[in-house]
Parts: sequence; structure tokens; C-alpha cells
Amino acid sequence: MAVMTYIDAINSALREEMARDDHVFIIGEDVGKMGGAFKATKGLQEEFGVERVIDSPLAEGVIISSSIGAAMEGMRPVAEIQFADFITPAMDAITQQAAKLRYRSAGTQTCPLTVRVCYGGGVSGGLYHSQTNTSWFIHTPGLIVVAPSTPHDAKGLLKSAIRDDNPVMFFEHKKLYRSVKEEVPEGDYTLPLLKASIARPGKEVTAVSYGYTLQLTLQAAEKIKQQFGAEVEVIDLRTLAPLDKDTVLESVARTSRAVIIHEDNRTLGVGAEIAALIAEEAFDCLDAPIIRVTAPDIPAIPFAPPLEEFYMPSTEKIVTALEQVLRY
Repeated sequence: MAVMTYIDAINSALREEMARDDHVFIIGEDVGKMGGAFKATKGLQEEFGVERVIDSPLAEGVIISSSIGAAMEGMRPVAEIQFADFITPAMDAITQQAAKLRYRSAGTQTCPLTVRVCYGGGVSGGLYHSQTNTSWFIHTPGLIVVAPSTPHDAKGLLKSAIRDDNPVMFFEHKKLYRSVKEEVPEGDYTLPLLKASIARPGKEVTAVSYGYTLQLTLQAAEKIKQQFGAEVEVIDLRTLAPLDKDTVLESVARTSRAVIIHEDNRTLGVGAEIAALIAEEAFDCLDAPIIRVTAPDIPAIPFAPPLEEFYMPSTEKIVTALEQVLRY
């Protein structure tokens, strides 16, 4: 075991998969000589060469389209989108081509493509370097959408994503990159892509989250325990699409209460889908309304610190929501 940051875990997974399989290559803006904007690919071009760690033009559509072609020919590309805000030039390639390739070919073709996407606010990045747009992709069947919350999960899930024969959108919250450290196996291991985890067991209320807000939810759960003695069960979704419905429903059946937390916009976010799922399949278990803690429905995340603070979910906002459902 080694103590790793989130960004170290990403780098370790990429290095191990490239060493394991010659078909794996990396492509993206500044991923080679610079080692990536956040140094996720640091040292990989020196180790594996310019033909396997490719500095692309500033053209996200080209990055993804060329990766899809390579995937169809048996390669396993790992494409990096430097900021989630700039993914729109690649939307056609992702949603119309990669997501539909297996279906349109009646299963005769696969698209083993991993798209690493840096997302999230709370770092004063302003409106074009802070978006959380995971919901754009969870609406598209054919894509697996993953958003790890810890270094351990980031490494294990990224290795699984690279080995999977389906296109995987792999979202990495930039605020997690160097703020969270934990012990991570140095050797080879993978984690199942379609399975949520119980990050903290509890019996009074279920809190469902992913990514950076999972860390805030764990902090809120500890405060609730200290203040009220109530145990919050925290579910880390890990994969947003397809959802692990069973883990969520089984938890709500035990606790009878649910709070859903995410940084994406409120309307049609993953929280809305989970709330509908609980209402449809676990309504008889509920002792309180389902509450969501999300970003507001505004065009973009503000740059001004007080406005960004208002926009972002926080430990305090989550504590307030948990208190509200516990009062029922």
C-alpha cells in the first residue's frame, strides 16, 4: 500500500494499464510534454513515447473522433478533456457515434474508449472552468458514466474503464486531485464499474452522493452523529449510469429517509432520477420527504467567491437537509 492523492492514483492507473497492454494510448491537449494541466499524465510520454502519449491540437472533436476510430480498430484510447466546459465540440462524436456504435452494429463492433473529464467548482475557476455537466451524458444510453470520490476508487475504476469494451465517461473532480489522500494498493486491482459502495453505514437516514460532494456528505454525517447521535448511511454512487439501483433501494428500506446531494444543476440531475426511483419503488418505506441538495439552476457557476459559495453544495447545507428529514 502507498499513500496517494487522487491525481497520483490516476497517474498510477494510467501507467500500469499502458505497461500491461500495448493497445492503450493517451491523447489530449498538453498530456505529453507538459504532463497534463493537472499533471495526471506526468512522466508518461518519457516512459512510453510520443506515439502512445499524444499531444493533440486544441480540438476536442478531433480528440474524440480519432479515438473512436482507433477503438474500432482494436486500440484502447484514453482521451483527456482538459475541462468539462470544453467538451461540447465532441458531443456529436460521443453521443451519436461512440454511444450508439454497439447498438447500430447489432453488437458486432465495440468502442473501448475512456474519456477522462476534469470537472467541478469550488476553485474560483469561473464559468468556463468549473462546470459539472455529468447529467449531459447520463441521459445517453450506451455510455457508462463514472465519477470516483476517493483515490482508491479512482485507480480501481479507471483501470476497469480502460479494460471495458464500452465507451466510459470518467469524471474527475479537480478539487479532489490534491485535497484527499489515502492508502492505495500499488499492485494491480480493479473495481466493478456498475456497483455503488456504502461509504459509511448507518440506520437513520440514507445520503446519496458522488465525487467531491461525497466528501462533504461524509463530513456532514459526522456532524449529525456528534450533534444528534443519529447514524447517516452514506452511499457513494461511483457510477452514475447505469445506476446501481439495488444498493440505493436497499439502504432506503433500512433507513426510511433519503437525502440526495450533487453539484450538478437541480433540474434533471441524477438526484431527480434517484428521487423518482425511490418514490416509485420504495415509497412505502419512506417516513419523510426526499430532499435534494444541489447546485441551483443558473447558466453557469459564478467567479466571485461569495456567489460561488452560494452556488456550491456545502457541509452546512447538507447538515440542514439531514436535520430536516430526521425531524419527521
